[in-house]
Amino acid sequence: MPDTPDLRAAFLGSTYGRAGARLRLCHAAPGVLPDWSAPGGHWAVVTAWNPAGRMADADLNARRQAALAREVRAWSPLPGWNGEGRWREDTLILRGVPLREAARLGRRFGQAAVVWGVGRRAALVWLDDRTAPAGLRFERLWLRRADSPGADSPGPADCGYTAGL
Repeated sequence: MPDTPDLRAAFLGSTYGRAGARLRLCHAAPGVLPDWSAPGGHWAVVTAWNPAGRMADADLNARRQAALAREVRAWSPLPGWNGEGRWREDTLILRGVPLREAARLGRRFGQAAVVWGVGRRAALVWLDDRTAPAGLRFERLWLRRADSPGADSPGPADCGYTAGL
């Protein structure tokens, strides 16, 4: 599913992480190092909820998330969540996961994008960009604490550059 302005705004306006460590994607550098990452460590935030950005039934979401959890045991996943309210989604934070594996997992579970990072740097990785090699397109961003000054979500013109992989 290619990104649309509304879907992109939802990803950029969301918070990510765990209880007590809520983060936003932000254009302002430098970012903060998430508590789940070592400096320079690879990580990803993945979910099986609401495939293709469409609200799914709670039972289906729970079954899909359990299947994802079984598949990612090797990365000692940490539980987390994206978003708030009716769009709150359970996630798994994977430490040490390669980018291509994070993208494979996102695609397997019907996601439009995953968040993948190295240390304090994050990327919103769109999984179905037919114009980019390997079908992946990145929006390179930083992480900010959700409650910190300057943690407002980036707008369309100031979210960093995009590049195909």
